[in-house]
Amino acid sequence: MEMIKQERSSELLEAEAHIWNQVFIYINSMSLKCAVELGIPEIIHKHGRPMTLTELVDALPGVDRAKADHVHRLMRTLVHSGFFVSEKMDPSDEQGYLLTPASRLLMGDHPMSMKAFVLSQLDSTITGPWQHLSGWFQNNEDRTAFHATHGMSLWEQKEQNPRFGHLFDQGMGNDATIVANVITRDCREVFEGLGSLVDVGGGTGTLAKAIAVAHPQIHCTVLDLAPVVAGLEGTRNLKYMEGDMFRFFPSSDAVLLKWIMHDWSDEECVQILKKCKEALTSNQRAKVIIIEKVVDDHKSDHKSVETQFCFDMLMMTVVGGKERKENEWANLFTVAGFSSYKISTLLGLRSIIEVFLDCI
Repeated sequence: MEMIKQERSSELLEAEAHIWNQVFIYINSMSLKCAVELGIPEIIHKHGRPMTLTELVDALPGVDRAKADHVHRLMRTLVHSGFFVSEKMDPSDEQGYLLTPASRLLMGDHPMSMKAFVLSQLDSTITGPWQHLSGWFQNNEDRTAFHATHGMSLWEQKEQNPRFGHLFDQGMGNDATIVANVITRDCREVFEGLGSLVDVGGGTGTLAKAIAVAHPQIHCTVLDLAPVVAGLEGTRNLKYMEGDMFRFFPSSDAVLLKWIMHDWSDEECVQILKKCKEALTSNQRAKVIIIEKVVDDHKSDHKSVETQFCFDMLMMTVVGGKERKENEWANLFTVAGFSSYKISTLLGLRSIIEVFLDCI
């Protein structure tokens, strides 16, 4: 009987600890945001060697030495979450801070920086709606929790709030830079045999530019709304075109949709895919290239599954879209009139989905 009581006590305390962890996990995100805003990754990188707490506090703009212990506590949290490394320095035996691969990506001048992505996704414009999610579930509105909170959609908010809009676009550009680096180096076969490509919702053209350089035989077009592409200059095999993806795609051998489909409902995705189908040329290799997550909740990697689920909740809350499993993707392709598809897991948590008119 005593052993049963002890086991129950252990389970109770473990359950409480699990709740604590989930309740306070946002502190990791906000600590990361704080470090990025203070410029800590850049400061440690510029130092050129392990940086002591005293050196870091002295280098932080506007931070008083009296807050040295507070900075230590911030850094302890970020070391634990894998953004910095702390190691003893000889002969002083002091702790010195070093960057990790993740914190290197948080430097503003890194060629594949994710600084703007972190700041945009942790901006109160994005995080605010989560405070009202339960109320959103209880109302009968079709609008998203984001719309219910701000009185407008994400896309309208970007137009109304230039500061946030610019930061959000920068963040999307951050991600496009990383994808461009991988896709032009490791996925060249995806673009073989293509003479033209339209990047739908391609923003300022980060990904299309990389494809145009890596594959000079492909004439690339970036299609986006007028405020996004206005004044942007193309190159020999890259041009910009203003347009609405629900109305018109220019004719091309391939239509590229990166992080587009997860913003929309199934019905809207079918509309987009049908527009893609109308735009494809008679090239034997004509296809739609989708860069998105393919949710697999049977993966052994718990962290990857958790991240995919978090993205799905983000899509639901902010734009009314969703992340999809393979059978859900397949259903969209069939309804839109495509015959076959191929999934390549070459982009980490995301996949490259090639969708074809004819069976492969």
